Amino acid sequence: MSKPLPAHASVVVIGGGIMGCSTLYHLAKMGVGDAILLERNKLTSGTTWHSAAQVRALRHSRNLTRMIQYSVDLYSQLEKETGQSVGWIQKGSLSIATTPDRLTHIRRQEALARAFGIEVRPVSAGEAKERWPLMNADDVLGAVWSPQDGRVSPSDVCAALVKAARGLGAAIFEDTGVTGILTERGHVRGVETSRGVIMCDAIAICAGLWSREVAAMAGAEAPLLACEHFYLLTKPIDGITGNMPTLSDHDSHLYIRDDSGGLLVGCFEPMGKPIAPGILDESFQFGLLPEDWDHFEPMMLNALHRLPALETAEVKMLLNGPESFTPDGTFMLGEAAETRGLFFGCGMNSVGLASGGGAGMNLAHSIVHGHTAYDLTEADAKRFAPVFNSFEHLMARAPEILGTHYDIAYPGKQLKTARDLRKLPLDAEYRRAGAHFGQFFGWERPLYFNKTAEPRLTFGRPDWFGNVAAEVRAAHEGAAIFDASPFGKIEVTGPDAEAFLMKTCAGHMNRAPGSVIYSAVLNGRGTFEADITAQRIAADHYRLFTGAASIKRDLAWFRRHAEGFDVDLADSTEDYAVLSLMGPDAARIVSQCGAPELNDLGYFKVGPGHIAGKHVRAARMSYVGEAGWEITCKAENAAIIYAALVAAGAVPAGLYAQTSMRVEKGFRAMGHELDSDVSPIEAGLDFATRKSGGFIGFDALADRRKQGVKSKIVSLVLDDGDAVALGHEPVLLGGVIIGQTSSCAFGYRVGKPVALAHIRDPLADGTEVLIDIAGQNFAARVVNGPVFDPDGLRMKG
Repeated sequence: MSKPLPAHASVVVIGGGIMGCSTLYHLAKMGVGDAILLERNKLTSGTTWHSAAQVRALRHSRNLTRMIQYSVDLYSQLEKETGQSVGWIQKGSLSIATTPDRLTHIRRQEALARAFGIEVRPVSAGEAKERWPLMNADDVLGAVWSPQDGRVSPSDVCAALVKAARGLGAAIFEDTGVTGILTERGHVRGVETSRGVIMCDAIAICAGLWSREVAAMAGAEAPLLACEHFYLLTKPIDGITGNMPTLSDHDSHLYIRDDSGGLLVGCFEPMGKPIAPGILDESFQFGLLPEDWDHFEPMMLNALHRLPALETAEVKMLLNGPESFTPDGTFMLGEAAETRGLFFGCGMNSVGLASGGGAGMNLAHSIVHGHTAYDLTEADAKRFAPVFNSFEHLMARAPEILGTHYDIAYPGKQLKTARDLRKLPLDAEYRRAGAHFGQFFGWERPLYFNKTAEPRLTFGRPDWFGNVAAEVRAAHEGAAIFDASPFGKIEVTGPDAEAFLMKTCAGHMNRAPGSVIYSAVLNGRGTFEADITAQRIAADHYRLFTGAASIKRDLAWFRRHAEGFDVDLADSTEDYAVLSLMGPDAARIVSQCGAPELNDLGYFKVGPGHIAGKHVRAARMSYVGEAGWEITCKAENAAIIYAALVAAGAVPAGLYAQTSMRVEKGFRAMGHELDSDVSPIEAGLDFATRKSGGFIGFDALADRRKQGVKSKIVSLVLDDGDAVALGHEPVLLGGVIIGQTSSCAFGYRVGKPVALAHIRDPLADGTEVLIDIAGQNFAARVVNGPVFDPDGLRMKG
């Protein structure tokens, strides 16, 4: 007879796959002994059981890699902890390249791995053939060998996690479906199940491809969709004795390994097959989808080329199992924006087993401590614009995301599906000016102008180099317009507006109306939650500007700290357009267009005016190091104002020009130089924090100062004008890796490639370091501060 459900649990985990089992285990490890897991069928019966279960450590960021390294360590020690075998096989992985660009790509990955402390080395085509004798290596140009990678048995890993969790007091209830989620005043209160109601303090949704529907029960958004995922299994063949490394032939969209003496050949084809809503219901357990040989045929031809032995191998089956994908190819982890106490651990994008150990630990850490163990903003559950949650967009985007798993990571590569979701007020004007667009939080933003053809993607000097040079020159010598309309805007109004922002922001938020204030927004650890620019419009009214992709996250953060303050918060992002008019000719242009009074504004001051007869609010500030204003206007007036500025001589400029100029000025950006692992001290921004305190994170910041923490971000100028750094490259001194680049660009005003970099210890100006770009070292010199106009005289007018 089934044991009765408890009336209350501190945390209810929904879903019994790898993410649910790992989260429950780590909750129990962290002392949440009454946590429970609900599985509507049987453990691992959704998508976990059929996973190919590869565990490859390297990911595109340090912390995602760190997370998988945790999984590797966890899986290798679980058997000792529980006595339950997890089938951990550590035979390494071999990534081959058959094109010059793929070789550059894997060389960049090799450099990245070294920066992250992963054992890796290049091997020749001949050595690759020795490690995989069944492989046709005639067209292989080179390879990378990663000996620490491995694979596990999905069901056995989950069994070990559950055994350990039970031993720590946690409980598992199978055959118990969740039918509803109870909420009160925006906070979870309990779950309704097929066997009764359980009250709880927090819920972790780890329901795999069904997570979107479960989230909707609590009024939250979890944009993900299942696609069909294929791998071929053969019966035993000659030449396979024991276990072998995983072979990655990404140019052919394939991953290959041994399986029970035969071959497992899987693929991430360029465009997958989405699974329409309703196809997979509650009855789908330990299930598979029909074989589709027509769809798999192009991949099969690739496999026959790489593995001639397949021609005579006996096929066991073409496995077709569902996997869930998100709009950007990274999983969702953390608390929902819409509902307090509702946490996500889903959308694993076919790397659930590799990520599951570390992701489950971080999700449990987030539930228990209020934050992940280290910065995982790139996986934050609040990062998606609401428009991505529609089935129409998910059905278009998810199949493309499946294919991007094995793409070459070219700079400037843009997704093609689910585009034109959110258009700027000046979209039509920009298209007439030949804009090439990129998508950010659903917005279509101009990357550069005067495009004549689709750019050829390359790791070398890009096709748009000259276009961006012209835009930077316009901003430096004349006047350019950068569109900042997608930046998030939050209206803070009410009698307690100042008190509220003095508590939630580390900057000088008590400056007089008419002031512009830059501020860090810190957590209790003294590290960045956000950085904002605030315009104080009146004593009881501030307008906060935050990143385009972080408005949902930041607004949720502010709202969750507004209790006890007489203050209103509203998202006004789409109400206003923001045009940044920058350059030495900007002063003449605003005068000609009817707002000469703007020239009287001091630096970091904001005031009203009229351009082309339309009301604007202009802030004297600059993100590109040239004099000008960020001009805010009603969205419906943007076209008239823009037309007047262009008629007076300004030209549009895109995001690539802005980034180049930002990096030359050493300006930090969230997600690049700033995140929740970094404080304003390490970022060189402590000057902008109040030493009198009174804000969240002050005590932790003061402790760091006492410990003697120093700024660890420097500018770098590369000697070779043809070097193309992209970010995440290792920085070396004396043959030792001492840091890593973050933001990189060609600096058109200084005539050299430039970068910002995190380093371990301060270095003197002029110190020569090396940057490893795809295995080739390029000399660079350290600059502590901006490489262009270090005193800021140009932007201050």
